[in-house]
Amino acid sequence: MRGNASYFAFTATPKNTTLEKFGTEQADGHFKPFHLYSMKQAIEEGFILDVLANYTTYKSYYELQKSIEDNPLFDTAKAQKKLRAYVERSQQTINTKAEVMVEDFISNVVNTKKLRSKAKGMIVTQNIETAIRYYKAVRAELEKRGNPFKALIAFSGEKEVDGIKYTEADMNGFPEDKTREYFHGYDKNDKPMVLGGENVENAFRLLIVANKYLTGFDQPKLCAMYIDKKLQSVLAVQALSRLNRSAPKLGKRTEDLFVLDFFNTTEDIKAAFDPFFTVTTLSEATDVNVLHELKETLDETGVYEWPEVEEFCARFFDGEDAQNLSPLIDAAAERFNEELNLEDRDKIDFKIKAKQFVKIYGQMASIIPFEVLDWERLFWFLKFLVPKLKIQDPDQDALDELLEAVDLSSYGLQRTRLNHTIGLDAEDAELDPQNPNPRGYREGEVQEDPLEEIIRNFNERWFQGWSATPEEQRVKFLNIVSSVQDHPDFEEKFKENSDPFSRDLAFEKIMKDIMLRRRKEELELYKLHSQDQIFKAAFYQSVKDALRNIAA
Repeated sequence: MRGNASYFAFTATPKNTTLEKFGTEQADGHFKPFHLYSMKQAIEEGFILDVLANYTTYKSYYELQKSIEDNPLFDTAKAQKKLRAYVERSQQTINTKAEVMVEDFISNVVNTKKLRSKAKGMIVTQNIETAIRYYKAVRAELEKRGNPFKALIAFSGEKEVDGIKYTEADMNGFPEDKTREYFHGYDKNDKPMVLGGENVENAFRLLIVANKYLTGFDQPKLCAMYIDKKLQSVLAVQALSRLNRSAPKLGKRTEDLFVLDFFNTTEDIKAAFDPFFTVTTLSEATDVNVLHELKETLDETGVYEWPEVEEFCARFFDGEDAQNLSPLIDAAAERFNEELNLEDRDKIDFKIKAKQFVKIYGQMASIIPFEVLDWERLFWFLKFLVPKLKIQDPDQDALDELLEAVDLSSYGLQRTRLNHTIGLDAEDAELDPQNPNPRGYREGEVQEDPLEEIIRNFNERWFQGWSATPEEQRVKFLNIVSSVQDHPDFEEKFKENSDPFSRDLAFEKIMKDIMLRRRKEELELYKLHSQDQIFKAAFYQSVKDALRNIAA
């Protein structure tokens, strides 16, 4: 940064690098903001709304079963993580959650006519694939209910799911740059949006996203958020703050805001928000000596030769066309990918260190003296090289085999917090600078367990909602399915009924009759069915799936 110029950063979520770059250094080495208008003060003055005043969380329960006779060994920690990802992205899981989301949005937002019947909601998913699956599930749920409104999806680029390629524009039916306007209902000139000759100013009420629109998206009509994604630190604050915009013309109040979270605990969210509630400071400056250590390690690997780095930078800063510079980068990439015969772990270590160098130098270059020219050269060379470095997890093949060896047998949800207010700490927060230690591949002692043991531990951790044993659950469940088939209304009002709306109504009536008759012998199940709407929704869907399989 030039000494004769002033630089200002405006942010509600100052990271350690922001404070170090733009903050005012104190005599004790701390960095403080030049000026502060805190989240706490903004909420108290009504400039923004408190998004944590009405927070509800759910916990998922799963049960897996082994579908092969063999009992191979797997890395336990990685296997547990892979199994949870497998369950969470299954269509059965997504369908169950989508039903809960749509039912809640209709009951608590649409039917209550929040924001003068113009309130909107956002569904936050883990990635583009799950966003696409959610979009399909939500549309199916809306169709069951007679399409009271429509949903949109937002993601960048093209994504292939189950062999089909999708884009945001194709799924929504209009260009990607119009998604904001159609969701808002009005164009930039404040005229109602029209689609296919029809006025759609209030047609689109739900927006399904993965990463797009989690930051920088200003929509005051948003008042409900449904989260199925791990949110941490700055991202948690930025994502949830999509709800905090005030809208006096619509009478928007804190009481209108609602968050339903399937992935994070209230403790997770509190930990993310606390550092940004009042004043945030940085304890000390970053130790840039790590750049010396990283460069030395990267140089020794032999992926690039220093004359190549110097030639690349000389030609790059002379404005030479990038296409002419590619051979220099490609030569280094070819050594890394093939010629040096590096082990997978060595490749991972090099790429991690290269990315760390690029990140730290890129953030620190504007505030440290421009004295080490080789850092600047290596930064630009690695910036182009890193994307071409191919790595693979050495355990990936085994983890792929793991998913072929298991099936999801049960899935359920249980509400853990209802309309909870998350109280934040009013004390000043202090951040630490970036980790000064070089990072890389760490091969610790790997705990390996047989597949059967991994599944048992997984089920103990994630399936605790129903005290009956798996075999008892299976018998009870099949008895209920048989009772549905034997019900006098089953054939005419459900099985042979082509109208999905009246069919669902008939199914609910049949299930209520059966559960009422069985309440004495199945008291625990009856209580779950009567008191927990999430369990009920998942249970009904499982019965329907079983009936469909029997019919097939």
